Amino acid sequence: MYPQGRHPTPLQSGQPFKFSILEICDRIKEEFQFLQAQYHSLKLECEKLASEKTEMQRHYVMYYEMSYGLNIEMHKQAEIVKRLSGICAQIIPFLTQESASPSPPESLVEEERPSGPGGGGKQRADEKEPSGPYESDEDKSDYNLVVDEDQPSEPPSPATTPCGKVPICIPARRDLVDSPASLASSLGSPLPRAKELILNDLPASTPASKSCDSSPPQDASTPGPSSASHLCQLAAKPAPSTDSIALRSPLTLSSPFTTSFSLGSHSTLNGDLSVPSSYVSLHLSPQVSSSVVYGRSPVMAFESHPHLRGSSVSSSLPSIPGGKPAYSFHVSADGQMQPVPFPSDALVGAGIPRHARQLHTLAHGEVVCAVTISGSTQHVYTGGKGCVKVWDVGQPGAKTPVAQLDCLNRDNYIRSCKLLPDGRSLIVGGEASTLSIWDLAAPTPRIKAELTSSAPACYALAVSPDAKVCFSCCSDGNIVVWDLQNQTMVRQFQGHTDGASCIDISDYGTRLWTGGLDNTVRCWDLREGRQLQQHDFSSQIFSLGHCPNQDWLAVGMESSNVEILHVRKPEKYQLHLHESCVLSLKFASCGRWFVSTGKDNLLNAWRTPYGASIFQSKESSSVLSCDISRNNKYIVTGSGDKKATVYEVVY
Repeated sequence: MYPQGRHPTPLQSGQPFKFSILEICDRIKEEFQFLQAQYHSLKLECEKLASEKTEMQRHYVMYYEMSYGLNIEMHKQAEIVKRLSGICAQIIPFLTQESASPSPPESLVEEERPSGPGGGGKQRADEKEPSGPYESDEDKSDYNLVVDEDQPSEPPSPATTPCGKVPICIPARRDLVDSPASLASSLGSPLPRAKELILNDLPASTPASKSCDSSPPQDASTPGPSSASHLCQLAAKPAPSTDSIALRSPLTLSSPFTTSFSLGSHSTLNGDLSVPSSYVSLHLSPQVSSSVVYGRSPVMAFESHPHLRGSSVSSSLPSIPGGKPAYSFHVSADGQMQPVPFPSDALVGAGIPRHARQLHTLAHGEVVCAVTISGSTQHVYTGGKGCVKVWDVGQPGAKTPVAQLDCLNRDNYIRSCKLLPDGRSLIVGGEASTLSIWDLAAPTPRIKAELTSSAPACYALAVSPDAKVCFSCCSDGNIVVWDLQNQTMVRQFQGHTDGASCIDISDYGTRLWTGGLDNTVRCWDLREGRQLQQHDFSSQIFSLGHCPNQDWLAVGMESSNVEILHVRKPEKYQLHLHESCVLSLKFASCGRWFVSTGKDNLLNAWRTPYGASIFQSKESSSVLSCDISRNNKYIVTGSGDKKATVYEVVY
């Protein structure tokens, strides 16, 4: 095929790539060893970075604990100031005008000159002298460790400002480090939520022996949007009232003056007290703002129509055209806030209560976090630590439980209990992943079913009007829908990024309203299984309720406000009578009024929707839960002093 004389072309270019099988294997081995060495090097570097990350986390936790300890110490000192401010606020109205009038600025300057630097040091030493109102940190409420928000107030009058003071700005709560629960959540462990922080807010002996309100309340007479997020104030005033603006004193005081200023010995506290004009510029504590401004005694049990009383300091507060201090404000679609002039029939008419009187005290023995009353009003159910107790309130006399339902472990709190419409079954949820359904029609109440979810706790329950479906608000933010007939999970509504704390059903069982610790209220369509609305707030939501026959939704918040939203229009009302977080809320079945309870020991009854105050009741500790009977004749509350109270509504 080729010429005979042609020499074959040598394959010189391919010869260097010819290897034997052994050489190829050796080369592969070398490459593998090289890659293995690189892998080990990267693995060591990764382990080193992981150890550095762990070390950084350890430092983060350490610095966090330090800052949290400083927060505790700051709050303890603030508590001292609050109590001293409260004592002064109670004493000042009983002094003569000459004794209570502030000294002229010239005399203050003359008094401070001879003292020199030593005088200031002495004053600082006097300020640091009290070690705190608690004997130990264990006596202090866990909830006291949280710094709440408040509205900024005007700076004090120059006549009451000592020389040489430097303005101090207290940061807002959201500028501080979150609680250890939040840190635990970020590391993957379950965390206590919302009212759980209040459960430990109880003394070992008498509830009234210590202050039960450590959250700085928002002044009832100082309105503002719920997005209040700053606490800056000037500390240019004498030591006892340094933090009386941003950190106000509680309603219940542990002081020798509490009993000496009782209602029986001082009739002037019923609204006849006239405050000298020199006090108008003072920054009043809640005792004065609630008793002088609203004409009520701070120790009065309850008073019907408290907002109709005159005010002695109304000139310095927002007011309605009649000259009375305003606590209800209408917020329009463009954000304009105006005091609400109540109509003439706000407190009269069919279905509007006049007041309430206490009928029964049910000594549960533990903090009562959940209450409900049967449709026949014969039985009341109170949930505390580990169990629900059943009380027969149909007969007069001393009350003892007729049954005890052991639902959870002894140390876990019941958070919600709901009766089915027929009154024959009770659903109980709390600090456990299991809901229990109790058969109340049996000779002895017994568990007939259990519903288990993946969440470690249930914060609230609701039952559909047809009693076929139950809804549970879980600590992981999910809303679980249960089929009560088959005892199975139907679906989950997911949207809340933090624990879901409260729930209510509207529109004849077709819509669900939920509030969460993520500062949102959400509306869910139960037929389509999707979210319809979302309302954002700057405060955690602790309670809500939907009006049974109107398009109004009432929301109780950590910021002490109650907001009534129109669910179809961009308008709302803001109510400012609570002085601490609003823990529970319930509408009467007629829809014309509702009640709210708070950490300020108060039970408030409001007119729907504009919030005219119908009556107010003061208990001896935080009021954590409430319920209204189906016939609107009875109110039941559960409180931190280990009891439940049954009120009769008087029309």
